[in-house]
Amino acid sequence: MRLTVYLAGQIHDDWRDQLRQQAEERGIAVDFVGPQDEHDLSDGIGEQILGEQESARWRDELASQVNNLRTRILMQRADAVVAQFGEKFRQWNAAMDAGIAIALGKPLIVVRDPSLHHALKEISQRAQMTVDRPQQVLDALEYVLR
Repeated sequence: MRLTVYLAGQIHDDWRDQLRQQAEERGIAVDFVGPQDEHDLSDGIGEQILGEQESARWRDELASQVNNLRTRILMQRADAVVAQFGEKFRQWNAAMDAGIAIALGKPLIVVRDPSLHHALKEISQRAQMTVDRPQQVLDALEYVLR
């Protein structure tokens, strides 16, 4: 059996690539999907599809529509969702994706530093599991597949 796992959260560092590499090294049968992590493409996709916009606001609105379409399709197809929260960037996307996963009834694993416990307590209470490090996600997925 293989699992498809949607990796929600910020796109400004390589946490997804690290998780993919570690899963491959450990031989865990999982396919990871997620938001477009090429930042310029993610920000400009609305204009690429629908043409240049008159303001940054409308450019953002169109990009958001296309990115939300991607998220919805990939998340609905996923077996589980991992939402990683960090301190460096605001985490609106991770919180939104966690809420969508909960609404869709998708199993959710929250990854957050223990210092963020209070801020994320409601999301953690709705998740199936909350961990401190991404490597613990792999431990859990490996157990599910065992």
